[in-house]
Amino acid sequence: MKSKWLGRTGIEVSALCAGTMAYGGDADEAASAAMFDACRDAGVNFFDCANIYNGGRAEEILGRLIAGSRDGLVITSKTGYETGPTGNDRGNNRRQVTASVEASLQRLGTDRLDVLFFHRWDPITPLDEVMRAAEDLVRSGKVLHLGASNWAAWQYVKANGIAGCCGWPQLDVIQPMYSLVKRQVEVEILPMAESEGLGVISYSPLGGGLLTGKYAGGEEGRLTRDDRYNARYGPDWMHRAAAEFTALAREQGHHPVSLAVAWAGAHPGVTCPIIGGRSVEQLAPSLDAATIEVDAELYNRLAALSPKPAPATDRLEEQG
Repeated sequence: MKSKWLGRTGIEVSALCAGTMAYGGDADEAASAAMFDACRDAGVNFFDCANIYNGGRAEEILGRLIAGSRDGLVITSKTGYETGPTGNDRGNNRRQVTASVEASLQRLGTDRLDVLFFHRWDPITPLDEVMRAAEDLVRSGKVLHLGASNWAAWQYVKANGIAGCCGWPQLDVIQPMYSLVKRQVEVEILPMAESEGLGVISYSPLGGGLLTGKYAGGEEGRLTRDDRYNARYGPDWMHRAAAEFTALAREQGHHPVSLAVAWAGAHPGVTCPIIGGRSVEQLAPSLDAATIEVDAELYNRLAALSPKPAPATDRLEEQG
C-alpha cells in the first residue's frame, strides 16, 4: 500500500486509515482481531479510535491488538463527547481532556497517543483554555500531535492562531466528514488544510453506507434504523446520486465501496480516508480501494453525479 506524509508532522502513514468504531460493538473481539490482521496484512499502519467507541471497549480491544507492534503503528484517539451523566463528563476543558487522555492511555496500554483529536467543538470552554490544556499533554509526552474533528474552518484557524501566538503546539491533523454525497468540506476546510499543511483523515467515505448500493435493494441498515443517519443522508438527490454512482462503478469494473473510498482519497487535500466494517468480508472492498487509481477524468466524472457545493463567497463572477 502507498504511504503518505501526515501533514507537517513528519509521520508516514498508510494511504488508508483503519477506523475502529465497530470494535467491541458490531464486531466482537474475534471479528475485531480478524479485521486488524487484514489491515496489517494490506499494509495499513494507521488506526483511528475514540474514547467513546462502545463505552471504551474499542480502545481496550485495540490496545490488546497493538501490544506486540505499537512502535510500528500510528494510533489516534479522541476526547470531547459525553463519558458520563454530568456536565463535567464532556467538553474540551482541561479537567475532562486530561482525565480522558489518562483513561485512553490505560485502555490502549500505551504511553502516548500519536494524535489526540478534539472530537467536536466545545462552545463553553474558551479556546485559549483548550489549547493550553493540550499544550500540557504534548509537553508531558502523553500526546505527540493535536487534531480536531467536526470543526468549521474558522475554528481550526483560530485555534492555531492562538497556539502560534503563545508558542504552543498547533493542530496538525483534522478529521472531517467527506464523501461523494457530503462535499461541504471542499469549500473552505480542505483548501484551508492544503494551505496550512494539515493532515486530513476524512470519515464516512461511503456516505453512511448509501454509496454501497445496498439501500437501493431494500436492505436494512443505519440509514433505515438510525434517525441521525436518515436525516444526514435522507434527501432524494443523494439517493439518486448513489444509484448513478453504483451503476458507474460497475461499469468501471469496481466494487462501489472500493470506488467510493478511492474517490474520497483522490482529493489532493485528503491524506487518507478512514475505512471500517463489522467483518473482514465487509472490510475487504474498502481495502481494495488502495489498488484503484482515480485520475482527473474519473474523479470529475464521479463528482458530476452530485451537486458541487456553493463557493465561500457571493462573488460568483470571480469563481472562474
